[in-house]
Amino acid sequence: MNETQMKIAAGLERAFAQHGFAQIGVDGLREATQVSLRTLYKYCPSREAMVVTALEHRHQRYLAHLLDGLPTTPTQALDEAFERIGNWMLENAPQGCLFKSAVAAHPDSELLHQMLERHKLEVCDGLVRATGLTSHRDELLFLHEAIIHSWSIMGSRAISSAKGFGQELFRQAAQQ
Repeated sequence: MNETQMKIAAGLERAFAQHGFAQIGVDGLREATQVSLRTLYKYCPSREAMVVTALEHRHQRYLAHLLDGLPTTPTQALDEAFERIGNWMLENAPQGCLFKSAVAAHPDSELLHQMLERHKLEVCDGLVRATGLTSHRDELLFLHEAIIHSWSIMGSRAISSAKGFGQELFRQAAQQ
């Protein structure tokens, strides 16, 4: 990705996160990317392409935030990952998951449904690799989603609850 593409992707992600997918128009998206309309359409020839570009950028940022440099001890890795989810929610997603918002705004887009699924599964796969909890893949995905969906109500208590359930997963894995 060249510098212009990165600038566009970051600007689109920021704009959709701040304004949602329905409210902001092309002029607002162009302004957020700080490129000409011609340049924006060169790299993103449709609104769906703009959404995809924003989500791809978000996906890479989230994976790096969540998984890069986690502790090598599985229990510490899971606790740290949960803390990082909370930090992400505070700093980047107080309204919830941008991928789910995109699908809600464009329910007929098969491409966005596929992106949502790929995003969640790659996050889950990263958590499995970091923790070694291969037999508890579904539970890790569930805990990740529980934090995100309960964040607006529970805040940091969602992290504490997830950590407790995470420790139970390690106990179960040790008994298998």
